[in-house]
Amino acid sequence: MANQSGNSCIVYLNKMKPYLLMVALQFGSAGMYIICVATLTHGMSRYVLIVYRNAVATLVIAPFALLLERKGRPKLTISIFLKIMALGFLEPIVDQNLSYLGMQYTSASYASAIMNAVPAVTFVMAIIFRLEHIKIKEARTQAKIIGTLVTFSGALLMTLYKGPIIDIMHSHKASHQANHSSSKDWLIGTILILTGCCAWSAFFILQSITIKAYPAELSLSTLICLMGTVQSAALGLVAERKPRAWSIGWDSRLLAPVYTGMISSGITYYVQGLVMKTKGPVFATAFNPLCMVIVAALGSLILAEELHLGSIIGAIIIAVGLYSVAWGKSKDHFGPAPSTTGEKTDPYQLPISATDSTKLVIEGSDYDDDEKAAKSKPKPKAGKFGTWG
Repeated sequence: MANQSGNSCIVYLNKMKPYLLMVALQFGSAGMYIICVATLTHGMSRYVLIVYRNAVATLVIAPFALLLERKGRPKLTISIFLKIMALGFLEPIVDQNLSYLGMQYTSASYASAIMNAVPAVTFVMAIIFRLEHIKIKEARTQAKIIGTLVTFSGALLMTLYKGPIIDIMHSHKASHQANHSSSKDWLIGTILILTGCCAWSAFFILQSITIKAYPAELSLSTLICLMGTVQSAALGLVAERKPRAWSIGWDSRLLAPVYTGMISSGITYYVQGLVMKTKGPVFATAFNPLCMVIVAALGSLILAEELHLGSIIGAIIIAVGLYSVAWGKSKDHFGPAPSTTGEKTDPYQLPISATDSTKLVIEGSDYDDDEKAAKSKPKPKAGKFGTWG
């Protein structure tokens, strides 16, 4: 009986592991927002922070890539190298720079809420570039379109309406120390964060294409972080010419790059890949609003941030839109199917669509069926998904 009870506990823990990992990951991501805002507020240059963050991430991931992928690493061609250069520009340079700057204009909780729009932005970009084919009469397509519109409505509401301050921690000290941003700063910050969202979405789409030609996830992540380090260092040396700006000590100037490099880049890549192998990308993105709630609570308590009614309402609307898009995507595939060719399943998956040569395709879509009919060769419907960055 005792042995049977022990086996039941192990089975239960295995079922709960993906949930526990994703919850822990959201706490880690929330810490990134809080630490970065605190560090930037105390005077650290965002250019320097980005250089050190990507350098730490490269050092963390590189040993695993060299050890685990030393035999199966494909040849690095000029075409793949140029794609990696573009990936290093989109995420470490554009997204991180604009997101950090947007957080300085607004707040950590506001930035984390707006970032929930990434799946919807990616969906729109995939349609614009004809990378995703939709059937307007299907419920899944309607859910994705409605969810995208709802998500943008929530972001627009957060931009145009601030409303009264909601002191969730009932702290008079927080209200006194809060950083009062003007409406103009709030608008500029929102535009910067949304532009960062677009860069992040473009990163996902390009990475899903690159992984087809270079199917070595850890090595690809290492090279992206390395290119991000080189490019951000070149930009940082132009923007920050004083040696003092590059100095770090035993304070937040050291904690921020180490934490973001290890947690936000290194461990996040691994945990997302581990969970997506069994649960798929829709499951992983469903936990994003939890990070927003954690950041709002910690931002009010630690950073003395003002939380406005408009931000709360807009965040709820964005979360509803996100789940609508996630539900629509869940109908595109029903979890990762086992490979029939013995090919390694891609652990990092794009929550938008699968890839077929240079096209992103939804499994079971008309495009997929047309391709099968044209080739007159029935193929299994299991596909290989793109990557999460």
